[in-house]
Amino acid sequence: MGQAPAGWAQTPPAASGTPTLTLAQALAAARDNSDVALARHALAGARADVLAADHAPAPVLSTKAASIDLQNGVGGGNVVTRKRIDKSIGIDWTWERGDKRALRTLAAQRALDAAQSDVQDMQTQQLQAALSAYYDLLAAQERLRETREIERGIAELDRVANLRLKAGDLARQDAARTRIEAERARADSELAELARTQAAVALAQLTARGPGLEACACDWPAQVAGPAPGGDLLAWAESRADVRAALARVQAAQAELDSAMALRKADVTIGASYDHYPGTSSRLVELRAQIPLQWGYRFEGEIGRAQAMLSAAQEALDKTRRLALLDLQSLQQQAASAAQRAAGYENGILPRAREVAQSAELAYAKGAIPLTDLLDARRTLRATALEALAARADYAKAQGNWLLRTAPQQLLP
Repeated sequence: MGQAPAGWAQTPPAASGTPTLTLAQALAAARDNSDVALARHALAGARADVLAADHAPAPVLSTKAASIDLQNGVGGGNVVTRKRIDKSIGIDWTWERGDKRALRTLAAQRALDAAQSDVQDMQTQQLQAALSAYYDLLAAQERLRETREIERGIAELDRVANLRLKAGDLARQDAARTRIEAERARADSELAELARTQAAVALAQLTARGPGLEACACDWPAQVAGPAPGGDLLAWAESRADVRAALARVQAAQAELDSAMALRKADVTIGASYDHYPGTSSRLVELRAQIPLQWGYRFEGEIGRAQAMLSAAQEALDKTRRLALLDLQSLQQQAASAAQRAAGYENGILPRAREVAQSAELAYAKGAIPLTDLLDARRTLRATALEALAARADYAKAQGNWLLRTAPQQLLP
């Protein structure tokens, strides 16, 4: 972000020894805050799901002892080689048909893609929130500075008014007006201090930094024209992380449906055993195959559930695309409108208000206007200055949010 142009008020540097927080530092901290860390944990879980899905059924080792004659006995000798017990050891393995493993893995991989996009989308959300909170705090600092300057000016006017009242040079009513204005200015400063503290807490929640320990550096963006209408909003919308996540979930739901359809192809369990029975033969082999009989049920429930989830995912994708496009249009319009409004205050309204206030100060000093006119001019300048500050903050947030969605490399370190 560029430094503020000459027409924009500068925030005074922090007191010696007090660290300042730049926008780049705030964004870097928000990009790795707790909310992003939670999204990364979900990503790690999705990565583990891919490993869990991409493996074939494990073979099953089995042993058996059969034909044990409890009435006549099993004879003497070694239990393995001599006793009359039919012993066997075998292994069974399930052959998954219908590409079940590949489909299962594909669904997990698409869920992993969605989780990766979720992390990126969460980062963008936290960056936008941190940028808004940063400029809220910066505006609160300048608002506090403005109100304190106004308070000092009114306090000086009140001091002079009391001296003139004692000298009989000022009406008691005018002195009372200056006292009221001084008390109002002091109350405004207290409210501005509270607003600055609240803004610092809000920024600290996003950046995990202690509130009140730092002040925002004067890091206003350079005042430029807002984005031109139009642009390839559809392409920007499709490249957004939330849209990519929704698309990946549709692909995962499609793979889940294909997996449910594949259940109609019954798996075959193949096995073999080596048998030993003394007195008959010591080298007997058993071969076997098992297949479930799916009579009367064609997995309609699993398939229906998967179809419903696919329809829901597709509907969510359509909604996300629509909202993404509307969000980009809104951000574009807000940035253009905020730029125009900020320029109007900085280049026209605020300078004229300062000229009027200066003229009123000079005229009052010469006795050309009454105290009420001077106070009105000061109120107008105070209100205009605060409105200009609010317009500057709105422009900084609108421009920053637009760049974070369309050209984040211009903001991120």
